Amino acid sequence: MDLGFFTMPIHPLDKDWRQSLREDREAFILADKLGFIEGLVGEHSTDRAENITSCMVFIASLIHDTRTMKLGTGTINMPNQHPAAVAANIAMLDHMLDGRFIFGISPGGLMSDAEAFGNLDADRNAMFLEAINTVLAIWERDPPYNIEGKYWSVKVERQFMPEIGQGYLPRPLQKPHPPIVVTAVAPFSKGVTEAAARGWEPISANFLMPEWVKSHWPKYVEGCQRAGRPADPKNWRVAKSIFVADDDKTAKAYVTDPNSPYRYYYSQLYTKLKRGRLELFKTRRDQPDSEVTLDGICDRLIFHGSPDKVADEILKFRDEVGDFGTLLYAGKDWRDPALGRRSMQLLAEKVMPKVNAAIKPAAKAS
Repeated sequence: MDLGFFTMPIHPLDKDWRQSLREDREAFILADKLGFIEGLVGEHSTDRAENITSCMVFIASLIHDTRTMKLGTGTINMPNQHPAAVAANIAMLDHMLDGRFIFGISPGGLMSDAEAFGNLDADRNAMFLEAINTVLAIWERDPPYNIEGKYWSVKVERQFMPEIGQGYLPRPLQKPHPPIVVTAVAPFSKGVTEAAARGWEPISANFLMPEWVKSHWPKYVEGCQRAGRPADPKNWRVAKSIFVADDDKTAKAYVTDPNSPYRYYYSQLYTKLKRGRLELFKTRRDQPDSEVTLDGICDRLIFHGSPDKVADEILKFRDEVGDFGTLLYAGKDWRDPALGRRSMQLLAEKVMPKVNAAIKPAAKAS
């Protein structure tokens, strides 16, 4: 099992934005030094807590401070940007990273963003599909362009001047394009099936109960079968909220404190998802809303403890949901920077070796 990093950071509202961004960058730089294979970052424009407004700009700031880790958009909220701009900017970023790039895409889940960009009442799934199809069409052809769509059109004909290079939209370094990943946030996600059928890879979100994470693998298999290719668990990424300390007592105190960044993270999501998407925090579809509590969410979704305890929890989780290729450590605010850094270090240097040592004998036995 590989180790990656995924963050849609949720910071205290009164925290200095400059400090939040510095710490978010430090987490990626540390992950690279610790051998994490990849790091993905989300974006939102209208949230004071989730205050990285452009994952592309953020990634660009890390190009020369990371060496081996792939960097990815986690995700570009496609309905909120013109496909020509996305195609051009992603292509440039892929070149700047020398191909060390992953293209994460989604329809976007923050409704205030959708309202700000004028698509709150639109079919954002249809916009998402048209946007990514347009991006791929741009990368597949030479100009002149004439790509007509319902929501966007891309045309360069009258101003096409090939003799001086005018009118060409850039293509990425990786051919035919960077690997594409989609984040699955729904139980039994149909999006996972459609993504797999197109050769894209899924990420199961860290705010889904294990029951729903487990539902993603059969949907991925379904899509791969449609495309006539094998379904490889190595292509499945699963994000989890994890805190590792040198001892169980320290870890429990940090995670369960009323001001814990982990509890704050889920309190923010709980408040947002109560407006129509509370199912993500349920353990069965007919569970009454009244049974869903912040305490229950935190108990089920946060792994915490010493390296031995967390390794056991990861292995138990893997037994429950099935084999997957990459565990994505979900970044949180660094209320205590020393403990935040130590958690990542212990996960990389102590926990994952224990996890992989346990997995390998089981794989040989099967």
